[in-house]
Amino acid sequence: MTDSHGPGAFDLDGRGLRPETRAVHHRPPQPGGSRPLSPPLHQGHVFSFDGADDLAAAFEGPRSDFFYARYGNPTVRALEDAVTDLEGGTGALITSSGMGAINAVLMGLLRAGDHVIAQSCLYGGTFSLLNDLTQRWGVEVDTISGDDPDEVRRAVRPRTRLLILETIANPTTQVADLPALAAAARESGVTTVVDNTFAPLLCRPLDHGADIVVHSTTKYLSGHSDTIGGAAVFADEVLHHTVWKRSLDLGATPDPFAAWLTVRGIATLPLRIARAGQTALDLATRLAAHPSVAHVSYPGLPRHPQHELAKRLLPDGAGGVLSFELRGGREAGRVFTDSVRLLSLAPSLGDVSTLVMHPASTSHRQLDAAALAAAGIGEGTVRIAVGLEHPDDLWADIEQAIAKAS
Repeated sequence: MTDSHGPGAFDLDGRGLRPETRAVHHRPPQPGGSRPLSPPLHQGHVFSFDGADDLAAAFEGPRSDFFYARYGNPTVRALEDAVTDLEGGTGALITSSGMGAINAVLMGLLRAGDHVIAQSCLYGGTFSLLNDLTQRWGVEVDTISGDDPDEVRRAVRPRTRLLILETIANPTTQVADLPALAAAARESGVTTVVDNTFAPLLCRPLDHGADIVVHSTTKYLSGHSDTIGGAAVFADEVLHHTVWKRSLDLGATPDPFAAWLTVRGIATLPLRIARAGQTALDLATRLAAHPSVAHVSYPGLPRHPQHELAKRLLPDGAGGVLSFELRGGREAGRVFTDSVRLLSLAPSLGDVSTLVMHPASTSHRQLDAAALAAAGIGEGTVRIAVGLEHPDDLWADIEQAIAKAS
């Protein structure tokens, strides 16, 4: 086979290249006089450079140029910037799940023999990780209620590194006194980490003294049950860089498409979280007056133990999650969740659809009655994560399910 292309035919613009080479080295168009209205999806994971020094510099930190997706991606960066702005931080780390973010933070900041102070009603996955770190690294954990800053002061030890809290706890809806607790931690140089998954937009923990905020972006930020992800937002660039380096080793790399879906979801977050909060308050008020309901937990109700605190920390609404206790106990809770028709029997929260769970038979099924009570959960507790449906339609379904459970 003869070759009609001489050795000098090659040039960087592609003229004179053979078809096999041209098929590989086509270049995407670069916008000139216009720009995309929404962030584009960059699914590619490898980026090239014109100079060796430029590539070497890209390895330096979380805000360097893109070169490999485990270190950074333009679409993921768009989500990092959006969440950073949302929480008022200096930078963010996006991960492939909420637990990826929690792992990156805890494993990035803790060492063997360190001590952690944890709110007693944290997400089960967080406690599972802490238990694992206790067994493998000898990390010691003390729990506090989340109401009294003096509990933090009494619990602090020389090796105390982290205080871990949740803005609104699941499913008890306890509201942590973030300003007081974070201030007590700061007195001893302890870093405060707050899971704000239940309250994006409603509360900015960094404004109240927290050092790191984590989210399961799967929930409200994405909002449509079509992606999974996590985020950690930092008040301090040093903390950001430290945790970022650990995340590289963990490999909890986010998928650019999932990040793109989440950025899209954040655009409607203000509308969704406002509507869910309004409906949650409406349902909580009706449930509190129902004779088959023993107790309702929702921070927007005046009888909630942290109602006054919630009004200060959550002035724009108390979120879209509520729980209530049926008088019939465990069996009533099971029958209720088996009887709903409009509400979806499913885990998670922050979706456009309203979701319902019976913790005693699902997420907390390993606990007996005493352990459930210690966690603030009754055997007849039902959790509802409110979506965007009309409140009257939701109430009609809840009311018929209560009648069957009573």
